[in-house]
Amino acid sequence: MAENSTYDFVVNDEDEVLLLLYASETQPDNAKIILHPEDSSAELFRNADEVVLLESISDEIFDSLEDADKLMVCELSNTEDENESQIVYAYEADVLD
Repeated sequence: MAENSTYDFVVNDEDEVLLLLYASETQPDNAKIILHPEDSSAELFRNADEVVLLESISDEIFDSLEDADKLMVCELSNTEDENESQIVYAYEADVLD
């Protein structure tokens, strides 16, 4: 299980959640996210071989995730200058609880 220590969640006015994180080496395929309310964490299954652990999710974000069917995910290139980061993958993950 991969632990991606740099990620952020954003919620828009329609209570839709977007996850921003650095891109992985492999492509996402049939992504899903499994919520763990007992410790406010989740596992993002990017594909059949890669799982990213997301820990310490805020209550506000977790509530929005529990109400959602899909999570929008945007994976960015990891560059020294964050202003030069580009979107590598953008996709939706099914939310499972």
